[in-house]
Formats: sequence, structure tokens, C-alpha cells
Amino acid sequence: MFDIKRVTIDWAGRPLTLETGRIARQADGAVLATYGETSVLAAVVYARKAKEGQDFFPLTVNYQERYYAAGRIPGGFFKREGRPTEKDTLTSRLIDRPIRPLFAEGFKNEVQVTVTVLSYDQENDPDIVGMVAASAALVISGAPFAGPIAAARVGYKDGQYIINPTAEQMEGFQLDLVVAGTTEGVMMVESEAKELSEDVMLGAVKAGHESFQAVIEAIIQLAEKAAKDPFEFESPDHSALLKSIQDIAGADLSAAYKIKDKGERHDAVNAAREKAKAVLVKSEANPTGADPLVFKEQFKEAEAKVVRGDIIRTGTRIDGRKTTDIRAIESFVSVLPRTHGSALFTRGETQALCVATLGTAEDEQYIDGLEGTKKEKFLLHYNFPPYSVGETGRGGSPGRREIGHGKLAWRAVKAVLPKPEDFPYTLRIVSEITESNGSSSMATVCGSSLAMMDAGVPITRPVSGIAMGLIKDAEGIAILSDILGDEDHLGDMDFKVAGTEVGVTSLQMDLKIDSVTFDIMKTALAQANGGRLHILNEMNKAMDGARTEVSENAPKMISMKIPVDKIRDVIGTGGKVIREIVEKTGAKINVEDDGTVKIAAVEKASLDAAQKWIIGLTAEPEIGMIYEGKVVKVMEFGAFVNFFGAKDGLVHVSQLAAERVESPSAIVKEGDIVKVKLLGFDDRGKVRLSMKAVNQETGEAIEGVTDDGPSGDRPPRGDRPRRDGDRGGRGGGRGGDRGPRRERTDGPKEDAE
Repeated sequence: MFDIKRVTIDWAGRPLTLETGRIARQADGAVLATYGETSVLAAVVYARKAKEGQDFFPLTVNYQERYYAAGRIPGGFFKREGRPTEKDTLTSRLIDRPIRPLFAEGFKNEVQVTVTVLSYDQENDPDIVGMVAASAALVISGAPFAGPIAAARVGYKDGQYIINPTAEQMEGFQLDLVVAGTTEGVMMVESEAKELSEDVMLGAVKAGHESFQAVIEAIIQLAEKAAKDPFEFESPDHSALLKSIQDIAGADLSAAYKIKDKGERHDAVNAAREKAKAVLVKSEANPTGADPLVFKEQFKEAEAKVVRGDIIRTGTRIDGRKTTDIRAIESFVSVLPRTHGSALFTRGETQALCVATLGTAEDEQYIDGLEGTKKEKFLLHYNFPPYSVGETGRGGSPGRREIGHGKLAWRAVKAVLPKPEDFPYTLRIVSEITESNGSSSMATVCGSSLAMMDAGVPITRPVSGIAMGLIKDAEGIAILSDILGDEDHLGDMDFKVAGTEVGVTSLQMDLKIDSVTFDIMKTALAQANGGRLHILNEMNKAMDGARTEVSENAPKMISMKIPVDKIRDVIGTGGKVIREIVEKTGAKINVEDDGTVKIAAVEKASLDAAQKWIIGLTAEPEIGMIYEGKVVKVMEFGAFVNFFGAKDGLVHVSQLAAERVESPSAIVKEGDIVKVKLLGFDDRGKVRLSMKAVNQETGEAIEGVTDDGPSGDRPPRGDRPRRDGDRGGRGGGRGGDRGPRRERTDGPKEDAE
């Protein structure tokens, strides 16, 4: 019934098995990849012909994690997987990026790659396994795919590279890098680093590329056993049409791409297009002309040849810059009056308005995934409205591009954030792209760095980012710093590098060709370093370090630690105590299981009141310290003062004032605020306080005042005359006329209980 083909290799100390022929047999290609105990199924289906009027390659990659893979049931009201999670979206992009350039040129048939996580062992991330499975499924499907590719994750710690580190091993790593490629070279890089050098980053890419060569060989072995006959597809030859376009519009295109202004340049390009279209495209007057879709495609090819050829021959780019030049930069901070932090970063015709907002623990985002539910206190969201490129379009929820660009910027600035214990705020950054002609994700990195500093977030160092481009053909190679949008569309590489003056924090590379060499990557990294430092210097003109205090519009926040056994005292039965604190002080309070208490309030007075209340509930008073308290009960022998949270103590009549006091009510009354010194505790643990030892106006201790004890100037108990009916001593019996013995109390009823 089943014709199962299987290949198993040892990869980085764990078995990798690729299997086909048992599951999803009606798909054009289906591979179950198992690494450790993580299993991922990739299924590929492609159409045998393109849709009528199709002018693009409709490749769709859908990566989906099933919660049963980790033995979990999804959280929330609906107990089934719903819309793609952020991890699903990012991994779909991760798989798409290295495989898309390897399909045959001109192939426009619809292709769908579905990658499903079936088992997860909590150690081996399924994203790498999914990329391998997708590559293997494409290779055996027969689709015109020039693979295989493979991928690996590379960690770096203590000077060592580790291939495919487990989740536990990743703790404390300085680098999380994913690299994908072919036998010849690298196709895609995605990484997050902690200010590492360019040499360390390049070494990680090399280590990953070397490690997955065995995986590529395993895919080839599986294909030799199970691959279907290749789909017959031959890239169409439109060279004659391309030459005609160049003859008619070549000079006009060359002139158009020397115009610096984007709008004027596009108008000139459109005019050249219409000129060639009138002559070459099929119409009533020209029934033998070219198909409009084919003309559109070949005109773009003509544009690419003009731009690429001019740059390689002259070293001068579209807007007149040399290959290493950076466009003019302007940065402003505090551009919005009521936000916690804001910055406007403009580089040429690319502009990002970035806004930082500080929140409390209540604002942390809960993320439900295969690993379980976790909380994230740093959020970065990226918006790309159509007006930013002068177009109309639909709004709505963010797409894959917005999520991917936001995550890239998130990785870039995460390395410089303060530790949570030093800065307990939840931080959200929103980047509004208001103009775009070049890398808006790198503009987001720069703007986010400035917005955080403006908000008073104590980042270690500012971060900048730059997008590099590549033009590679038979005439030569050109590496471009700070690419324009047109250079991105017509070039071969989009290579983004972000970091501080110390090192790289994020690296992302995508190609439109089959691969690049390590020499090209090394040159691009070195050139990017100079550009990144230049951008940092320009940013520093607006702001070079974080403000010493958070914005006055932001909530004030402190973090404190209490003993774990005191948590219940702060929470109270059914949350009664903490609700009272919040209601009366106006502060927000979050208590964690380890005893960490985060208090936030707009007004500092509210913050201090809540902190003082919690200290009173959890700390122990110190002998000799002076406290401010409230008189809660006046008795004939003294006054009870609430001086330390919920703690009360007795100020004996002898400790109320320096002179002899006949009646305590003559000195204090209920509700008075007084200053007291903690003298100590009696043999029953009751608190003894003194008012006469403290200057009631200044709160300072009065020198020379002694502790006369609870009896003050009365004679010791043994020397006092006995009254009728008194016991003859501690061991004596009751007086004959006394009633039942009552428990003695030195305080109010509430204290005695």
C-alpha cells in the first residue's frame, strides 16, 4: 500500500530523517522531516499552467504550528488554531525567501507549499526542520525548482559556534542566526546578535553553510529514490522584444534614471514606456504586436539593464551618488507633545515617525505558542500606509511584510535594552512610515533608537541600520550603500545590517540570484560598517544618549522585592488588601510569584504612598528608627499608634512627653499624626514606642532622652502596695471576690485579637 522512501543522517549530534510515500500521497511532493523528536510535514502542489493574464509568480508558503505537536490545547475561548501567529508568519517568510529565486525564470504557475508542525520536542525548533522539509518536497515534486536548499541555526557563545543549539542551549547566547543556501553559496540570512563584530557574523554564516551540506546531500539521495518526472517547462525567449524596447526607449530610460527626484524620475520612465508601448504592443493598428503582459515584463528587464549597466560602468548611481555614499539625513526628537518619546528620522526620501510608549506590567503581551504561554515586555510595530509611496490602497490589519519588517527592527534594538530589573516598564514602539524610497525597516531602527532615548529608556548605546545592494553580472560587481527603492527592485541583493558603534545587532540578507560568495558578503559587511557609523554620527546631532528621567507624561514606576511568604499579606483574602491599596493610592500594582512587586503611577505621591504601604505590610520595623504614625486609640495608660503599615505600637504615658503627663488625652487625640521612635519589644512581643525621644516638628531624635521602660516613673511592680483582692504573686490564687479571669490586653480590642 505504501512505497516508503527514507534517508537518515546524523546532523549536529542528532538524527535527521527525511521520509516520503506514506503521508499526503496526493500532493505533488510531500516529505516528513524528523529531527530529534520534532516532526514537520511539507506538502507541495503546483498548477500545470498559469492563469490567464498572470503577470507574477504566485508562490504561497504557509507554515502552521499545531498545538497538539507539543501536547497542548490552544488558549483562549476558541480551542482551535485560528489566524496565523507571529511565529507562523515569520517562519512562512523564512521559508519563502530562499526558495523563491530558484524557480525557473518565467514560471508563473501557482505553487503552494504547506508546512505543518506535527510533533515538537521542546528542544529542536521546527522552523529549520520545516525549511529542510519544504526544500525536499519541492525537489521530489517535479516542479521547475533549481534546488535543493538547506538551512541551519547557528549560536555563538564563549567564542564557539554551535550548530542547531537546543532551546536550553540558547540561554545566554550572543547570537541567533539562521542561514539558508545551496551547495554553491548563501541565499538568505536572518539573525539577532549582541553587538558582535562583522568577522564573527561572517564566521557564523560560514559555519552554518558548511553544516548543512550533508542535509543537501541527503535531499539529493531522497530525490534519487522518489523524485517525480520533471515538469516540462522552458523559459520563453523574448530577446527580440527586449532589443526592440532598448532600441526605442533605451536612451530615454538612461536619461530618466539620471533624475534624482523620485516622482520626476518615474514620470520620465512612464513616458519612455508609453513611447515603446505605442510601437510594440498588440493593438488594432498593430495586430502582430507583443502581448501587454510580456511587454510589461520585458520593459522592466530593459530598465534593469540600463540601471545596472550604468552603475557598473561609471560607478554613479541613479541619484548621482557614488556606491558608498549615504543620502542626506535629518533627525528630530520630541516632535509630538503628549507622547512619552518620539522621533522623526528622514534619510533621503525615506522617513519614519517613531513613537515610544511606556507601560506597566499590565501592558505586557501574552504569547501562546508550542513552548507554552510567555509574556513579552518589548513590542515594536511597523505600519506602511500606501500614501508613503504616493499611491492609493487598502488599509487594514498588518500583512506579512509589515510583521517581518517590524520583527527585523525589533531584533536590531533589543540588544541595547536595559535589564527588566533596572527598567521595569513595558515598552512599545510604533513606526509610521510616512515616506518610502529605500529601506524603511532600517529607518525604523534609527527612529526607534531615538524615540527610546527621548522617552528616557536607558539603552546602552544608539543603534543605526543600513540597507546594502548588489549588482552582479558579466560586466562586474557593484556593492551599493543605502539603496533606493529602484535599486532594490532592479538589483540582486537586499542586505540589511543594524548595530551600534561596538558591533552588529541584526543582519538580514535576501537574494534574487542563485547565491553570493563569502568574499562578496565580507566586502558588503565592511562597507556597511562605514555607512552605519556615518548614520550614527548624524543621529547623534539630534540626541546621543537617553534622557536622565522618563517623560513627565509616562507613568512613574519602581520595582521592589518582598519575601515570598509575605505575598499573601500584600494580596489579602480574595485580593482585598491589594484592591484597597490601588483604590486609595491610585497606583497600579503587579505582584509576581518570585516576590517582585512593580508599582506604577502617574503622580509620584501615589507611587510613594503605595510603596510605603507595601513596605509596612511586608517589612519588619527596626529598633531605634523613627517613624511617622497615626494615633488610633487613646487609653488612660498611653496611646496606640499605627506607625508601620498595619503595625500598631504603644506609646506609654511616660513616653508621651518629657514632662509628667497626667492624662494622655491632654497630649494626643485619635487621628493625630505623630513621630515616634521604636524603643523595642516587651516580653510578649508588644511594640514599645516613644514620642518624647523625637522632635515632633523636625522628626529628629532628641539626644539624652532615656528609655524609662513601660512603667515610666511608677515604682516597679514588686514595690507597689497590694490592693485588696490582689493575688499574692504570680503563683498566688484569685481573690475570693473576683469574677472569672479575663485576658489582659494593653491595647485596643483589634490588637488583642
